[in-house]
Parts: sequence; structure tokens; C-alpha cells
Amino acid sequence: MLRFDTYIQGQRAQELDLAGAFVFGQDAIPVRADLILTDGRISCSYTLKSTSTGSVACGLSLLWETAAGNFMLPTTRLWERDEPYILNVELARAQMMRIAQKIEEWGLFDYADAADLCTEFDRVNHLFVEALHAPGGEAASVLADRALAEGITLGEKMALFHAEIFIGRKRAAIGTAAPRLGLGCGVDLFATAPAYQELQRNTFEFVAVPLPWKHIEPQERTVQFEPVDNWIAWAARSRRAVHAGPLLSFEPAYLPQWLFLWENDYETLRDLIYEHIQRIVKRYEKQVRVWNVVSGLNAFNGFNLSFEQLMELTRMSCFLVKKLSPRSQVVIDLAMPWGEYYSRNPRTIPPMMYADMAVQSGVRFDAFGFQMYMGVPVDGYFVRDLLQISSLMDELVALGKPLHVSACQVPSDMTADPRDAWRGQLSIAKAGQWHLPWNQRLQAEWLQAFYRVALSKPYVDSVTWRDLADSESHYLPNGGLCHNTLEAKLAFVELRNFRGSLIRR
Repeated sequence: MLRFDTYIQGQRAQELDLAGAFVFGQDAIPVRADLILTDGRISCSYTLKSTSTGSVACGLSLLWETAAGNFMLPTTRLWERDEPYILNVELARAQMMRIAQKIEEWGLFDYADAADLCTEFDRVNHLFVEALHAPGGEAASVLADRALAEGITLGEKMALFHAEIFIGRKRAAIGTAAPRLGLGCGVDLFATAPAYQELQRNTFEFVAVPLPWKHIEPQERTVQFEPVDNWIAWAARSRRAVHAGPLLSFEPAYLPQWLFLWENDYETLRDLIYEHIQRIVKRYEKQVRVWNVVSGLNAFNGFNLSFEQLMELTRMSCFLVKKLSPRSQVVIDLAMPWGEYYSRNPRTIPPMMYADMAVQSGVRFDAFGFQMYMGVPVDGYFVRDLLQISSLMDELVALGKPLHVSACQVPSDMTADPRDAWRGQLSIAKAGQWHLPWNQRLQAEWLQAFYRVALSKPYVDSVTWRDLADSESHYLPNGGLCHNTLEAKLAFVELRNFRGSLIRR
């Protein structure tokens, strides 16, 4: 059992929201555990044991408020011991370790312009060392809180500095004739207003056309392709590339209810999936550049399939699309890439394990996609800082495949949306905050920062914003680039300015 003494502003924490908190072990794989806060002490009870030593090193990740914002933050992995750890100190330790690793990995010591960042690291690290030597948990927590907040700010500065180096190289390499920047946006299948389509045409290089099985085949053997046909035809007329999918996703928003009649008959379920994918790819293979073939099989498993069955569906689906549409890119999409869902649902697969197995088992595909949503207090959507995001992308590229940001989004408002696509009304405030409460300006600033980090990576081929507008079928509350009236938000303006800055000579 791991135990952490927890302090808020130098006082023992009597209340702390542990929603979303989870324990993780080796390779950051979440571990099923019970978390209890009693008199300022968090007890983490789990049964993970090592056959050689009798215990394993684990860490705790939780939503933690700092002077720099309210983020989902991890500790380092720690050995069990009789004396409790000081949570504030261990969060600061993890942040300093992450910064030190990225300074080395990114070679920031080699850049003269990074000297100030390295000097700042030395100063913050000295503050952390003071926390280690402080007498008593109260004094140590105050110093550690300062080191953590300043470390988060420093980490984001580093991520943006590193991004700017490669953005500059990309800008220099872009030619004057129709540069390909990899900027796209998802479409609402049922939004057919000319103004909506014009915003898509004038802003993005490609459109991401969703293929929800529940809309295409609402009843078994009864298909309706008209909404998808309309957008595919519009893209052809507008000379816009098409990213389509997912062809297969077990996320509830995509699945038709009738499919659950076969939840205990895997062979029939597999055959129905095969027929569904074959039908769609044959219909659109000439128009689609990138197929999002399987999405979120790592995180959503409403059919309670085994690991082997999920991998078989992944292999079968990718092989089929590659066979029917050999000139298109085949993408495996990772939902909730932080993996915390695995600590609560053992029938899922940690994202990096799923991705690594896809590579090692010879699945025929071209790239990974991953989703980056923040702003809803459920697993996978808590707020992370830019250094964590940049580090995640670096970790994914180690698998040897290009990346697509298949969808990204954050809110522009803290109020609940009466047309909320999520079940129940969720408090956006409980998802954390990126420096400040979400508003239009902050959404725009996050968009620019995230796009800089993502597009600076040489291995990121495209970035897709999920919703153009806060329409009826929105995904995150208030997450569109425009209001439902199509009035542009500041994020939309920021995106167009960012696009212009990349091609401006």
C-alpha cells in the first residue's frame, strides 16, 4: 500500500476530490486500486505484486490545483514503505524529472537561445531541493508547491521553445505553391447550410467525414448513405481531401443498438463488421485519402471481447481496407491515450500496449491516430499541461509510425450546454483548468499552443479539430470553433492566423 500525506496551502488536506485519480505501475500502465482520503492522508490499496521482491513500485496520478493551473499530474513510481510520502513533494519530483529528461532528449543545452530555460531549471530545481530538506511536511509542501507551479510553467515554455525550432524549419521548407499543412476539421453530417460549407472550404485542407454505423445502418440490413454521399460529393466539387471514419468503433455514439443482439456471438459479430467495412470502403474508396479504420478499440469494449478478439478485429479491418483501397492511408486511432480508463475496466487495453501489439503482430496499417480532448471530468478528458502532451507524442512516435491527431478539442465556456452530448450534466470546472477557467480567449491560446506543438513534430501528418460549430451533434460542450449561429469564436480567428503564419514568406 502506498500512502501520501497531502497538504493544501501548507495545511493538511481535509477534503480532496479523487475523481479521476488512479494508480499506475511500470510503463505508466494503470493499476486497479482503492483510493481513500482520511485526515489528510491518501491510502492507495492494490494487489499488484512482484514475484521476486513481494512488491512493485507504483505512482499516483490525480487532479491537482497549482498556481499555474489545475492539472492531472503524476508522481514518480515509488516503493511501498512504512512512512508515508509527502504528495506535494512527489508531484514536484516527477515534474522536475520530466523536465530534466526532455532537456536531455531535446538537446536544449545545444541551443544558445535555451540558456535562459536551463538557468530557470537550475533555479526551480534548487527550490525543489530546499523542499526535500525542509523540516516537517507543512514547510516541505509549501516549497514543493512553488517548485511544482514554476516547473509546470517552465515545462510549457520548453515545449513551446522546442516547437518553435521545428515550426521555423517547416516554415522555411514550405514552398509557395499550394503548401500542404495538414489542417482539417470534422463535419456535421446533417449540417448542409452553404455558410457552414464555405467555412470548411475556405479554412481547411481536408474534411473529416464521420461514418457512424448507427446512422448508416439504423436497422439491420437497412442502410442510408445520403448524408455521407452529400459530403463526399461536396468535397470532390470543392477539391478537398477526405479523411473518413471510423469504420469500426465501439464507442456508444457510433454503434447501432441492433448490433448488441450479437454480443454473445463473436463469429456473427465479426462477420457483420466485415460486411459493414467492405460495403463502405467499396463505395468511397476512390474519394477517401485517409481511412480511420478502427478507433478506440483500446478504450471502449461494450461487447466484453477478449484481448485476442480485439486484436483480431483490428487485424481483419486493416487488412480489408488495405486490400480494397491500397492507395489510401490506413490509420489505427487511439482514444484516451493517457490510459487511465484501464484502472477501472479490465476488459480494455492500455493504449501503448495496444499500439505496440498492432506493430509487433504485423497488422497492415500506415499510421496511428490519437485523440486529444480536454475539459470534461471523465477518464481521458482531464486537463494536462503542454509538456505532458508533447512527451506523449514523442512516446507514440517511438513505435515507428507517422501520427495523425484525429480529433482535438477544448471548451470555450464553463457553462453547461443544454444540448450536451454527454449523458448527464457534467461540471467542466471539475475537469481541471489550463491556467485559468475556460473562455474564448483561453480556447484560442490553447489551440495555437497545441497546434504549434503538434505540427512541429516531423512525424505528425495532420491535425483535425473535432467540431466546426456548437451544433446539435457537438462532442464536447462549447468545443466548436464557431457558435451554433456560425459566428466565429476567437479560436477560429486564431486558427486562420496560425495557418497564414505558416505560409507567409
